[in-house]
Amino acid sequence: MATATTEQNILEAQPRTPGTKNDARRVRKQGKVPAVVYGAGKQALPVSVDPRQVSRILHSETGHNTVFDLAVDGERTKAMIVDWQYEPIKGALLHIDLKRIAMDQKLRVNVPIELVGEPAGVKQQGGILEQITREVEIECLPGDIPNAIDLNVGELVFGMVLRVTDLPKSDKIKFLTDPDQPVAHIISIKEEEVPTAEAVAGEAAAAPAEPEVIKKGKPETEEEGAEAAPEKSEKKEKK
Repeated sequence: MATATTEQNILEAQPRTPGTKNDARRVRKQGKVPAVVYGAGKQALPVSVDPRQVSRILHSETGHNTVFDLAVDGERTKAMIVDWQYEPIKGALLHIDLKRIAMDQKLRVNVPIELVGEPAGVKQQGGILEQITREVEIECLPGDIPNAIDLNVGELVFGMVLRVTDLPKSDKIKFLTDPDQPVAHIISIKEEEVPTAEAVAGEAAAAPAEPEVIKKGKPETEEEGAEAAPEKSEKKEKK
């Protein structure tokens, strides 16, 4: 299991007046991102934050599970980023949700699962390692949140499935995800069949013949048919 770390980052925030979408646009034009802080039994507080500081936290080793100091009007409190929104085209941050936390109270977070080692099913049997579950929900104290949970897959072979219950245990962490949830297994490589010359020839012989092409011509109208009838009768009278 990866070592649990608490990043000593500081995110500075300025109180703002909540309003319409136009107010949020005004905040973004000033180079800030609208955000809201809630939790710890206090009222929600609308604030604006520096998007560069938020990006630094999100792209750190602990990512959105990073515990940092939130500074608002000179007052600091421990907080985490619980939700964020990006603009779909340019990728700019649009809004941030921050949650106040207490370091002595457990919380629920999702942490990634990292597969470690080369499976025997890949090295010796020629299979492919497939990871089914990429993160797991846990409950622990903020200071015990791991960067990731390592799962050794060195002995994984065909017909064997590693599940959440196989993840390394710790007295500091409680797994909330279903213990029977599959995490990883070995799958086979499906080879694409190349048709032989005999098969191609057989398919060609079995193919239906091209339909007879019906020549297009001027269709006979009722008037033409009516004119042709008397002409035939005249020829019979001459005979």
